[in-house]
Amino acid sequence: MTSRNDIRLGADIGGTFTDIALDMRGTLYSTKVLTNYTAPEQAILDGIRIVTEQAGISPAELDIVIHGTTLATNALIERRGAKTAFVTTEGYRDVIEMRSENRFEQYDLNLKLPAPLVAREHRFTVKGRMNAQGQELQPLDEAKLEEIANAISEGGFGAVAIGFIHSYMNPEHERRARAILQRKLSVPISISAEVSPQMREFERFNTVCANAYVRPQMADYLARLQVRLKEMGATCPVFMIHSGGSLISVDTASEFPVRLVESGPAGGAIFAADIARRFGIENVVSYDMGGTTAKICLIENFVPKTARTFEVARTYRFCKGSGMPISIPVIEMIEIGAGGGSIAWVDSMGRIQTGPESAASEPGPACYQRGGERPAITDADLMLGKLDADNFAGGAIKLSVQNAETAINKDVGSKLNLKPLSAAFGISEVVDENMANAARVHAVENGKNISDNIMIAFGGAAPLHAARLCEKLGVEECLIPQGAGVGSAIGFLKAPFGYEALVSHLAKLSGINLDAVNATLADLSTAAESFVRSGTNAPLEREVTAFMRYAGQGWEIPVTAPQPPFNDEALATIRERFLENYARFFGRPIEGAEIEIVTWSVKVEVKQNFTQSGTVSYGERVVTPALQRDVFDPSNGAMLPTGIFDRGTLQIGDRVAGPAIITERETSTIVTAPFDAVIQHDGTILLVKKGKSA
Repeated sequence: MTSRNDIRLGADIGGTFTDIALDMRGTLYSTKVLTNYTAPEQAILDGIRIVTEQAGISPAELDIVIHGTTLATNALIERRGAKTAFVTTEGYRDVIEMRSENRFEQYDLNLKLPAPLVAREHRFTVKGRMNAQGQELQPLDEAKLEEIANAISEGGFGAVAIGFIHSYMNPEHERRARAILQRKLSVPISISAEVSPQMREFERFNTVCANAYVRPQMADYLARLQVRLKEMGATCPVFMIHSGGSLISVDTASEFPVRLVESGPAGGAIFAADIARRFGIENVVSYDMGGTTAKICLIENFVPKTARTFEVARTYRFCKGSGMPISIPVIEMIEIGAGGGSIAWVDSMGRIQTGPESAASEPGPACYQRGGERPAITDADLMLGKLDADNFAGGAIKLSVQNAETAINKDVGSKLNLKPLSAAFGISEVVDENMANAARVHAVENGKNISDNIMIAFGGAAPLHAARLCEKLGVEECLIPQGAGVGSAIGFLKAPFGYEALVSHLAKLSGINLDAVNATLADLSTAAESFVRSGTNAPLEREVTAFMRYAGQGWEIPVTAPQPPFNDEALATIRERFLENYARFFGRPIEGAEIEIVTWSVKVEVKQNFTQSGTVSYGERVVTPALQRDVFDPSNGAMLPTGIFDRGTLQIGDRVAGPAIITERETSTIVTAPFDAVIQHDGTILLVKKGKSA
């Protein structure tokens, strides 16, 4: 159990950098270390040594370590998981390959889908059947399961997934199958009724396969990390942040590693929500651009948007249905391959493209001088003068302008007959437009106008591109918080202990069984609270959500429910909230149509007390720069002398007229010509469109 949390450390393993943030009684220390793909925990240990030395403490004085990682995501995308066997109901062997049969690109004759995680010859079927109400129609063939156990044992499998039809209604067959297999196998076994007890077999089966696929690798990594932390003297508890934005124990994370798939981005959304709350801003779009990807999330009333499912490894940018569905509670965001390390290239039609392939940390962009020869976004930013070659990452990495120019000219400039500077600007404009398009798509899908939001930008590369992105989106204000370069790691420190349990239980609202619903919600509350209590004994709060639809529709919308136990009045409240939400999403409700509840969710987390610390100020004290360097100005199409400011020397209320650059250790903020920058009460930078005031 955690008691003292005076010295808290957040560690975020990204595709290019591992970010470390240390909060020592309110004072923040941070660093960025290149991610070590061979031994990911090494970068965390190196980062801990750096920040503890900065703070003048030893690792033994840490009270808590909170960790998030993209390792599970990368294992799924790069297919580096365990050899997995899938045991399913007879007749359902090919569900994960047939998918939903949806053609997300209607006229593409060469439609490309992600291959299933488990090959057909590694899928085993067994007789036994539950109906949609959870009643047994056919008993489980236990003799066949004994044969399957022998085949799996002889096949050299590293993990097993079990997914039976309608097990979300009655998990008894899955639990019995696991018990039979465990008698002969020593590998981890995941069952869908525990990993994702939700309707829709394709999504549920795929999720349990993904959990089994990454489970041995993640369990080994987490065990190794704990051992090595103790060896360096850090004996404090370690907790993980899951995709829904709360903390769970390492044991839970090892059993359900699929819940870690979006853990890093979730930390970023929590960071942005905390900034929004401190400034009292109700409508925010968070923009997180790191070394490998860019993530955009809508935050309303200080709470990030959430969902029950998302996709990884999409084969078509922005196309729902082209990726691998994962059905777990998750902070909803759109993610594209647009990071500082994203590779720039020219397609067959002579168009500049960026990503999704990334130079990552090995070999990195060409300018890193680590063997990379292909141009990345960072190379373009360096060519355009946005980066200081001698002061990148606080001087830890020396950048080569010549290497960047050579790579850009070779792969882009020479192919399009462009000078290197023009090619670099083309690369930068393409990535900015891709991110702007992603933001527009995400807002429209949620029934929002993106320009109605204030942007909060963080991640190592976001402050370099935020102002230009705001220009394209019509957003007039953007906040760059203190520690923006390691925003996700700081977000980990703001995350509460929490867990969301859910289960599908289809029922018509008009004929719902209140006793059954209240029993289900009580079970979900108990399950969620047991996970949370493994990390804290603090007071808890509970949020109940019903996922609802009109009968016959294919998807649901979330509706916040009153606190159980329910009575007839509570059901009337749920109905009214559904009609209001449906009208907000689709314009108007459907009169007289039957309403269904498909899934119940109970989220339990530590009760938090939030206070607003101030409001946005616009400053009038214009400051002049002591230094200048040439930076490319998009409005003039040329390199122009631009003021350079050290963020640490700027005072509250200072206003910097764009164009300008504000530098700090982990990143730099580009203030384009249409914007000014104002230093806020807590050191946050406000990018504000010229002429705008309180």
